[in-house]
Amino acid sequence: MKKKGPLYALFLALLVILPGCSSLAVLNPKGPAARTLSDTIILSIVVMAFVLAVVYILYIFVLVKYRAKKSNEGYIPEHEEGNKVLEAIWIIIPIIIVAFLSVVTVKSTHAVENVASEYKDQAPLVIYASSSNWKWHFSYPEEGIETVNYVNIPVHRAVEFRLYSFGTITSFWVPQLAGQKYAMSDMLTYLNLSGDTVGSYIGKNSNFSGKGFAHMEFETLVMTDADYQDWVKEVKETAPALTEDEFKGLLAAEHLGRKTYSSTHLEFSPPPGDHSEHMSGHGTETDMHNGGEEHEDNKEIHPSPAPSSQTEFDSNPAPEVEEPLPSSPVEEHTHE
Repeated sequence: MKKKGPLYALFLALLVILPGCSSLAVLNPKGPAARTLSDTIILSIVVMAFVLAVVYILYIFVLVKYRAKKSNEGYIPEHEEGNKVLEAIWIIIPIIIVAFLSVVTVKSTHAVENVASEYKDQAPLVIYASSSNWKWHFSYPEEGIETVNYVNIPVHRAVEFRLYSFGTITSFWVPQLAGQKYAMSDMLTYLNLSGDTVGSYIGKNSNFSGKGFAHMEFETLVMTDADYQDWVKEVKETAPALTEDEFKGLLAAEHLGRKTYSSTHLEFSPPPGDHSEHMSGHGTETDMHNGGEEHEDNKEIHPSPAPSSQTEFDSNPAPEVEEPLPSSPVEEHTHE
């Protein structure tokens, strides 16, 4: 019976630890940007594990060596103060560790903010990704098509996402392809990524934005270049055009499945400007109404979706909270 105790403890530990393994998508990268972040995370874990190992080994060594026992009963160690060697060790080593991790972090941040070195010679595929309520709109200005809650990109191609929001701040994140980047109203932010493995990868909003936050997911499908061109051609030939009235309906809806259009909302609802357009006075003053004049003019025509009258945090539960939420768009495989 005594021998079974450690086995039971190991079994319970595995039950607690292993369920988390399936969600470690950030450590299974499928693109250069995500690989840079994954390598940085692993390196940081190794360095911290080494520090912890040294601390615990020294802790156990001191406990064992200087424990009270009969042979040294009454022993009182000498009080030692001002040991320059020891003080230098515990000051210099932490400085070296922090400096090393800082350099690694700055280099990796610079790498993921720019086009990956292997795709530097490519003109990036530009895709506008905008959020409204708990859904994502993907506009392809070069191809003249638009999708809702899914995005297709060619493999081994630099992609530049231009992010903004019709409403609250959200965060665009495809864990296996890149890190997260905020999408804000009235300002564009940029995210460079590329996929080097064909496959389907989940994307999500990583910034809490209300009761539908958990269902704000989309599929990112990395396709061969031939399949991508065939898909674009099929969308242009078979999908309906996105009209202004249809787009107003999309903005007003809280949740949607997948949708596909043969035109983009950018034609009648321009995106906001980038951060530089909000600055004046040689970058010393901020003008929050100066970014993208056409976007500002269109805000009256295409206003941000009104928030729900109540949320799950209100004292009186909202009636709609009790209604079942739709399934994740990622789980739907019908292209409307």
